[in-house]
Amino acid sequence: MGNLPIFIDELSELANTLTLESRASEPDIDAIPKVLAALDSFSECVRYLNTRRSKGAILTLNSEASVQDALYLMLRPWILDLIPENPGEKIANSFAIKDFTSKVNRFVLEAKYIRNKDHGRSIASEINDDIENYRYHPYCDDLIFYIYDPESLIPDSLALRAHVTSLRSYGDKVLRCHCVIKP
Repeated sequence: MGNLPIFIDELSELANTLTLESRASEPDIDAIPKVLAALDSFSECVRYLNTRRSKGAILTLNSEASVQDALYLMLRPWILDLIPENPGEKIANSFAIKDFTSKVNRFVLEAKYIRNKDHGRSIASEINDDIENYRYHPYCDDLIFYIYDPESLIPDSLALRAHVTSLRSYGDKVLRCHCVIKP
């Protein structure tokens, strides 16, 4: 009887591990709406972190990599199979670096950071190239673009969002494209 509490603790830990593993391997039918809702809250989360009373970490979002880091911290607890950048996969005879992938939920998340006025004007072309690449990706049914434009350098963000957000068909393949532009 002396080992029973230890055994129960070990069983409990094993059950928790199995629950996490099974959650990571089962698609979440609400994954895309959850990700989009989180992306819509990105600016508020960053603002909270940067203005709270404690002396904790401050997020300095001054590059695409820093935006990617913040996105990963926000999304990883909810998307357990979220995989950061994978530069080794070949798509449509070229190598593409996906920012984040969830094979189970069949989506790719591309983060963009608008660096300057020229980049703001050319982001639509960059996104069109990404869409063209991902239409061939075997695990990408949803392509989500998160565009962080801290200085509002995109000339017409509403038109860009409308252009990107669509359902595209390529033979038997359907690609749903989503776009969130912040702040």
